[in-house]
Amino acid sequence: MSQVTTTDPAAGTSGPPPDEAPARRPWYTLLYVWVLVGIVAGVVVGAAWPHTGEQLRPLGDTFVNAIKMIITPIIFVTVVTGIAGVDSLRGAGRIGWKSLVYFEALTTIALILGLVVMNVLRPGDGVHADVGSMKVSEAAQGYIDKGEAQSWWHFLTDLVPSSVVGAFADGDVLKVLFFAVLFGIAIKLVGRPAQGIAIGVERTGRVLFAVLRIVMYAAPVGAFGAMAFTVGKYGLDTLTSLGKLVAIFYGTSLFFVLVVLGLVMAAIRLNILHLLRYMKDELLIVLGTSSSETVLPRVITKMENLGVPRQVAGLTVPSGYSFNLDGTCIYLTLAALYVAQATDTPLSMGQQLSLVAVLLLTSKGAAGVTGSGFIVLAATLSTVGHVPVAGIMLVFGIDKFMSECRALTNVCGNSVASLVVASWEGVLDRDRARKVLAGEPVEPLASRDLVDVITATAPIEEPAVAAGGVSIDKRAPGAPVATAH
Repeated sequence: MSQVTTTDPAAGTSGPPPDEAPARRPWYTLLYVWVLVGIVAGVVVGAAWPHTGEQLRPLGDTFVNAIKMIITPIIFVTVVTGIAGVDSLRGAGRIGWKSLVYFEALTTIALILGLVVMNVLRPGDGVHADVGSMKVSEAAQGYIDKGEAQSWWHFLTDLVPSSVVGAFADGDVLKVLFFAVLFGIAIKLVGRPAQGIAIGVERTGRVLFAVLRIVMYAAPVGAFGAMAFTVGKYGLDTLTSLGKLVAIFYGTSLFFVLVVLGLVMAAIRLNILHLLRYMKDELLIVLGTSSSETVLPRVITKMENLGVPRQVAGLTVPSGYSFNLDGTCIYLTLAALYVAQATDTPLSMGQQLSLVAVLLLTSKGAAGVTGSGFIVLAATLSTVGHVPVAGIMLVFGIDKFMSECRALTNVCGNSVASLVVASWEGVLDRDRARKVLAGEPVEPLASRDLVDVITATAPIEEPAVAAGGVSIDKRAPGAPVATAH
């Protein structure tokens, strides 16, 4: 059930008015309803009039570009304010390593799950594809070339930007994340003199989230255009031609979300089904646009409203978009083993485990947008060397249909990760989370003065009086500030 919310300007999040029952909103005012209408209309147009559907691609691309326009600035401000909001750098470091441990554990489970499913069901057996006779399309060859140019350690070299401005201009989430972490740490190190910068970053974030709210009004149109293009361009027959693999992928991803993530949620005494209902707007937007990036800022805001502190949500969600891509990991294992099975390439268990080991590295940093998973797949097969890279043409036609499921699973995984890390830190407001997930009224989040947080650990020394009655302010590193008495 939807509810009318009020916005707390200081906290940047929303919640229902205190002591008021949630009001029922008319169905035609709900975002997810219109996104769903856009998706259905896109499928109908693409199937009935394929040429028209292809021509509607600019609608979807323009919406995704509008989101990407503000994604990297929002990641920057949320990570910086998240680090600035912790009581100490030790706290930020603790949140960071706990997040990475959780990310690595869950992505490993996702990879192994895909490995087990493919060895049991073996959908590629009997295809007997001849790699030598395969005609690689120009688009697929471009992905292969990009993939072969990468290696298992490529994400490490991509971590550090050669230009800060270039990282923002290119929309490179991983590089912006790296710079944001350094910037946030620097604010904590500088202390009191940096409080103005930190407050400015936080207020800039409020404006960026307001821009996002404006852009999201176009979500139904973007979902309509993207879905019409997909169905019109590739056709439903493309989906059914490799329906078994597609069904296995969707089934495996659903199992991962409901069972694996469900058990993780149960461990922190929350319900995965309630979380999925709470995130229905975001999931439908992802389904329509095939991009998990379109809802990244909304996921952060919703996690805060669930009772995850800003310093946790602001670090775990953006970093999860690079290091916790559960859906992408499942897809990569399934696709790689399908190519091997379809081309009659035998893989020993040792070779399969080495494939998983490489995927643990190559899957990091893959953005949740169409095409990135395909590039990583090509890079992985090139690195391992056992499976012919040209065999990825076998799954190229259905990759677009699988990208939606990848993005949906990634969003679910990162939402759960934020809750788990907050619980691990002992800062999750579990009572609030239960009430919000149940649709019960909750009070708006209380704001915390960021100035006090930033300067909480900054040592303040008494000014030393110099000759002539001039005091030297030694509270901050750098040039002394002289004050006449």
